[in-house]
Amino acid sequence: MKQPEELSNYKLCTMCGRALPISYEKDHCPTCEDDVLFKEIREYIRTHDVTEFELAEIFHIPQNKVRKWIKEGRIEYVTGENKMMNTRCQRCGVPVSFGTLCPNCMRTMNGGKEVAYISASKKADSNRMRYLSNDDSKN
Repeated sequence: MKQPEELSNYKLCTMCGRALPISYEKDHCPTCEDDVLFKEIREYIRTHDVTEFELAEIFHIPQNKVRKWIKEGRIEYVTGENKMMNTRCQRCGVPVSFGTLCPNCMRTMNGGKEVAYISASKKADSNRMRYLSNDDSKN
């Protein structure tokens, strides 16, 4: 792919095409790097029982990044009992294993509709994590 002349002092992210400074060492922009990292972590979680502490150590990332993914609902502890961190529902204060709302408050906020998620793992082990999937075919 030929770059326009105004981008000649830049290189392009190989994933999204975003312009990056020539001196940028990586092939992907920071956003795409984060996506690649998450995909690697997601695959690791699918095949290993791991805590947030172990995950941060194995992938050399801050534990806050793992906690952010938990709050976003992208990964969760295998059981609803969340002993490793003090994450609570922002609405009612009960402990939650992922996201920012408990299932009851999520149902209430969703007009009483049932709230569900698909887990990539069926193995239950407290203090372990799993990747959440919205794809029914992976179940």
